[in-house]
Amino acid sequence: MLKHPDHVTVVVTDLEASLQFFQLLDFELKVTDLISGERMSSYLRVPDVEADHLTMVLKNSNPRFEIQLLHYRNPVVQSDPSVYSLARPGYNHLCFTVDNIEETLQFLEEHGIRTRSEILEYQKRKLVYIEGPEFITIELAEWT
Repeated sequence: MLKHPDHVTVVVTDLEASLQFFQLLDFELKVTDLISGERMSSYLRVPDVEADHLTMVLKNSNPRFEIQLLHYRNPVVQSDPSVYSLARPGYNHLCFTVDNIEETLQFLEEHGIRTRSEILEYQKRKLVYIEGPEFITIELAEWT
């Protein structure tokens, strides 16, 4: 039935910081759009929706994989620090495979990205959580 992931959409309040974060992770901005109108309001079930919709594509991924950033102009979305906890229902994190976790972390830390954990060796992988803007948690995995 299912084939492979197509995209993940993340609602953000700081569009520029989120854009820069995913560019550091090797995503490339491909489409910038403004969604609005009755058709989109009906689909999203958000009355009078107006939102920036940025499609970012992971370079060299096969099959294609996108992160879509959704920045609501209407309704205004407030950031909620309680979503920082990973002990909550709903979306927890997205994990990407890397060739060398230490080199990847060094590059990200040089660009101001912080880790949320120490490297853990678990189930034939080295794993680490990194912290993005908007309480976005990304996990990196190096298969050993």
